[in-house]
Amino acid sequence: MIRLWIEDGALAAKKAPKPRRKAGHALLKLIRGGICNTDLELLRGYYEFTGQPGHEFVAEVVAADDKSWIGKRVVGGINVACGKCVYCGAGMGRHCAERTVLGILKHPGAFAEYFTLPEANLLAVPDGVKTEHAVFAEPVAAACEILDQVKIGKDEAVAVLGDGKLGLLIGQVLAAHGAEVHQYGRHVDKLAVAAKAGIEVHLNEEPPVKAYRWTVEATGRADGLKDAIAMTRPRGTVVMKSTVNGEVSLDMAPVVVDEITLMGSRCGRMESAMKLIKSGKLLLEDLITGEYPLEAGAEAFLEAQREGSMKVLLRGAA
Repeated sequence: MIRLWIEDGALAAKKAPKPRRKAGHALLKLIRGGICNTDLELLRGYYEFTGQPGHEFVAEVVAADDKSWIGKRVVGGINVACGKCVYCGAGMGRHCAERTVLGILKHPGAFAEYFTLPEANLLAVPDGVKTEHAVFAEPVAAACEILDQVKIGKDEAVAVLGDGKLGLLIGQVLAAHGAEVHQYGRHVDKLAVAAKAGIEVHLNEEPPVKAYRWTVEATGRADGLKDAIAMTRPRGTVVMKSTVNGEVSLDMAPVVVDEITLMGSRCGRMESAMKLIKSGKLLLEDLITGEYPLEAGAEAFLEAQREGSMKVLLRGAA
């Protein structure tokens, strides 16, 4: 089979044997994969990563212990937990100290013709949901996670700082929830997607100071958190969504003096994401820049890094 492989800051398509399926795991055949900013950061050295990337996917189940899965289109949770520790017992397997993470930490990713994932992690894609939309399930779940972590009231103002792929999804998810979303960004074409979704957009504006109770930082920039803190009013909350390779320098005085809560936010529930995708409330087609066959993965990653590019998809073998 063909798989994508990252090593020493370079990505290539390589041949590899089809993976063997463990008990309780499904063998999956890639239909579509989505390149996200975390994949790009892995290529730049995040986690000192070497291996097979990819964690946004739609796949067909070709083998499983539970035969009812076979032939179904699925997405899947990316955290593979031990199932035995205190975090797993509390339903927080994504924080399991022994977990592996699909395409990120000690678990070969989805950017291959075939890969494996526990059957317990799978979620069937409903009939009528386009594959190209379902591939957004993982980042939409990450956006939905914000609403599981904090109670943002309907009609309450929320600033979303950043107009990249995740930032635009966050803006749409919060708007679908009923919040008054103000999206700040640097790209006319990207903010046009937010505006089309009915979101108030701000292009290249100096962010207002201490204006928001809720600020979501999704810039992907090392200095984004500083800007988000400045925008947040005393006793407000900054939701941190960016994954940046390297250390971030930060003056903590404003955080302490203004008693601002900094809240990390990562993965979310796939069920919530799929329900929202199925509703048709999200503009997902507008977020797709292009599609490449898996064997052209190096070209796809270059396109994903191009200024102005949004979601680049990888197409599995027919």
